[in-house]
Amino acid sequence: MSTESILARLADTLESRLPDNAAQQPADSYVAKLYQRGPDAFLKKVGEEATELVMAAKDADTDRIIAETADLWFHSMVALAYYGVRPEQVLHELERREGVSGLAEKAARPQS
Repeated sequence: MSTESILARLADTLESRLPDNAAQQPADSYVAKLYQRGPDAFLKKVGEEATELVMAAKDADTDRIIAETADLWFHSMVALAYYGVRPEQVLHELERREGVSGLAEKAARPQS
């Protein structure tokens, strides 16, 4: 089972929880409830999980680092699905950057 297929399956599930699919959602869906509360709810979770990952890393707690990274990735994928972005698109972007200096890649980005 590839990592990419896990991400694709999770993305499919998250997309099925979007408000447009309300009729087919389980009543106890955490993600559906996040989506119903709007972007502020799941974006806040992304920030919280990022902070928890930083704290786990500062403590050098490997088990917590893994758990908090999983939480951060999950909530980031909730946001991706909401905005119509597939994880495969992010993986393609990472692949595009492979072998490119981080400094050179950052310098090539459009200035905002």
